[in-house]
Amino acid sequence: MSSGAEIMVKCLEKENVHFIFGYPGAAICPFYDCLTSSSVHHILVRAEQNAAHMASGYARSCGKAGVCVVTSGPGATNLITGIATAYMDSVPLVIITGQVNSWLLGRDVFQEADITGACESFTKHSYLVNDAAQLPRIFKEAFHIASTGRPGPVLIDVPTDIQQQEVKTWDYPEKAEIRGYKPRTQGHALQIQKALKAIEEAERPIICCGGGVVLANARKEMIAFAHKSGIPICATMMGIGVMPMDSDYYLGMIGMHGRSSANLTMQQADLVVLCGARVGDRAVSAPKQIADKAKIIHIDVDPAEIGKNMPVDIPIVGDVRLVLKSLTEQVTDTVPKTWKQKVLSYKNQFPPRGTPRDDFVEPRVFIRDLSAMMEEDAILVADVGQNQIWAARNFNVKEGRFLTSGGLGTMGYSIPAAIGAKIAKPKRQVVAVCGDGSFQMAMCELGTLIQTNIDIKIIIMQNGTLGMVKEFQDKQYGSRYIGTSLKNGMPDFAKLAASYGICASVAASNAAAKEKAEQMLQHNGPYILICRVDPSTPSI
Repeated sequence: MSSGAEIMVKCLEKENVHFIFGYPGAAICPFYDCLTSSSVHHILVRAEQNAAHMASGYARSCGKAGVCVVTSGPGATNLITGIATAYMDSVPLVIITGQVNSWLLGRDVFQEADITGACESFTKHSYLVNDAAQLPRIFKEAFHIASTGRPGPVLIDVPTDIQQQEVKTWDYPEKAEIRGYKPRTQGHALQIQKALKAIEEAERPIICCGGGVVLANARKEMIAFAHKSGIPICATMMGIGVMPMDSDYYLGMIGMHGRSSANLTMQQADLVVLCGARVGDRAVSAPKQIADKAKIIHIDVDPAEIGKNMPVDIPIVGDVRLVLKSLTEQVTDTVPKTWKQKVLSYKNQFPPRGTPRDDFVEPRVFIRDLSAMMEEDAILVADVGQNQIWAARNFNVKEGRFLTSGGLGTMGYSIPAAIGAKIAKPKRQVVAVCGDGSFQMAMCELGTLIQTNIDIKIIIMQNGTLGMVKEFQDKQYGSRYIGTSLKNGMPDFAKLAASYGICASVAASNAAAKEKAEQMLQHNGPYILICRVDPSTPSI
């Protein structure tokens, strides 16, 4: 005989889950009790939302589904933002929530919340379990759904009595058989031929690399395609890191905070090859204008994304990695040299902005200095706000990763995601960059950092304001500021770090920041570097 809780834990072991991020409560205690004799290692977060962010950082760094667990009611509802963050960025998560006893559902009892209903619009699938004997099938399906096709979060809500229910015999399925769920991986051969013909005929082509390329682990295939086709390449924020910033083919990030070289090229192109990109408003503010002037090839594993935001001439549904491989095998370089020379000259016309300062840390210069001194395979996790744009525009991802909340734009993401990333890749440098606003949303996780002995580095861009909102108020609301000043009530971050036993230092110039960053990267253990930044420094 096995209880539902024992089955849940055994299912995780069968899926080779080594870490689970969570916060306990009464409704999930049967499951937690069974974890005590399991090989699954539990990481205790300090706020439920961060369990999803840690699982996200873990999943995005190692390519496996991340797992998080919380209790019912407020535990589950606190997790919602983390679930939505993962959904918007197509991150594979399996979320386990405790629930009140099944016979009490719908009675508004203590700590009851309809979490499957609340999360319906931003989970890939969800289960409310009503029979413990179904748990093996449900867990197998959940991991399969989360990790295949377009990845995303899958929720499993398990009432307490189902966790306690005894099952005589059970087996874990070898594979998931789900009627109607058969994600297409191979691109249609005819559509690939149409794409090749369009590339051959194009005079001003450009590749737009999105987050789907990263999710498909198609970095090598994308680089090979760009090199063989000779087509210049730009990236959305979620596609950063596929092409090294110093590559001759790479024009930079597109969008409202992107590089002029990339945006100008996109506007002049007569062919755009969209690879794993949803073409959101921050990437292309007027997609129809682009489509009116250029032929659009859109490659995506999710057919619902193709044509959703931009009219498409040649849709290709399939795994980006496999489609790019097919294209590379047959493509030839027919791009006019004049086009290549023109667009690549934009990189020289629009050099990186910012000059070193001795009265503040100029963040754009500092990020470039930081990038130069970090290891080739380092992971940089950027929060949301001006710090995100400074990092996205200036950090050169070589063989590592750039992680951020691109779709939902969730402040407080970087520290928990960095913890998850470090757990997934313990031998890599992991650095989180955040503003003083976003740091205060997640500073409780310094406790998790110390309790689990995680060696990550945290950089706080301290300008005493919610910089991006202030910048928006400057441009759109006549510099009438409200709700953006952080100066009153700002903690002493160095003393806060010391209270946790974490080393910290403060830099008020670029020379000092560079010196202290070198010390930070050499330090064995967590470290916080506080950079004093001029509040008038723009995002770009």
